[in-house]
Amino acid sequence: MPDQLGQALPAPLFKSVALIGLGLIGSSIARAAKHKNLAGRIVAIDNNPDVAARVRELALADSVETDAALGVRDCDLVILCAPVGANVAIAQQIAASLTPGVILSDVGSVKTAVVRDVSPYLPEGAHFIPAHPVAGTEQSGPDAGFATLFMNRWCILTPPFGTSPEAVDRLRAFWEMIGANVEIMSPEHHDRVLAITSHIPHLIAYNIVGTAADLEEVTQSEVMKFSAGGFRDFTRIAASDPTMWRDIFLNNKEAVLEILGRFQEDLFSLQRAIRWGEGDKLFDLFTRTRAIRRGIVEQGQETAAPDFGRTRPES
Repeated sequence: MPDQLGQALPAPLFKSVALIGLGLIGSSIARAAKHKNLAGRIVAIDNNPDVAARVRELALADSVETDAALGVRDCDLVILCAPVGANVAIAQQIAASLTPGVILSDVGSVKTAVVRDVSPYLPEGAHFIPAHPVAGTEQSGPDAGFATLFMNRWCILTPPFGTSPEAVDRLRAFWEMIGANVEIMSPEHHDRVLAITSHIPHLIAYNIVGTAADLEEVTQSEVMKFSAGGFRDFTRIAASDPTMWRDIFLNNKEAVLEILGRFQEDLFSLQRAIRWGEGDKLFDLFTRTRAIRRGIVEQGQETAAPDFGRTRPES
């Protein structure tokens, strides 16, 4: 297959890739895999007829199915891109249709629960390699995806003990070829790391926006009219898909509650410092956290541009 310059593209990494759930992540994988010629055939599977119809209109896949069991047949890579709470039902539905040697993966933000829920339905000869691309926006649906979503972002693989190294290498290559940096860790370690870097920040954002909405002395119009950068950023996070985040918190409750306890202790300490005018403690904390922010920028996970790189309207 030649590219636009007439040069031959490398052979696809997988014969046929099935994506179950065509939201932001699933549709972005479809776009990226198509752009990089990583699959001889892409099958999009979504049980919502309206989503399936839109995927056809966008031409994101070679075929579109609403029946997962039918869609995964003859595929050598199947990726679950639905909310983590749906994994059990999907695994039950597709188990008998999976091809021997298939790599089954996912994109969920929780890994211990995924291993627990999906492993019992894995057929003989299948390779189960959970994955988590640490990338996204607050948008959802097939129109929200874009091929460069994973560029220079981390994708964490959490293969269970005894997983085929060759299968892990193939999945690693898939994510690296669509632009991601790949890290391998245990499911338990993943869930604890993501609890502090992603899950607790989202929980705080949901809570702060909810608190602002509940304050009777502040009208909704004032909250929106006078939202400064901090509150504006919280509302961006709090606009994320509610079904996905409900499932994340319910399926990573142990790690989230552990980190939330630590956060509450630190918050009480900060409250005390403010109450007693302990400026040195506040200054030391703010200096330390500023250095962490700079480290994130230096690693290319955020921009140092003014106002977080937002596009300013022309005057």
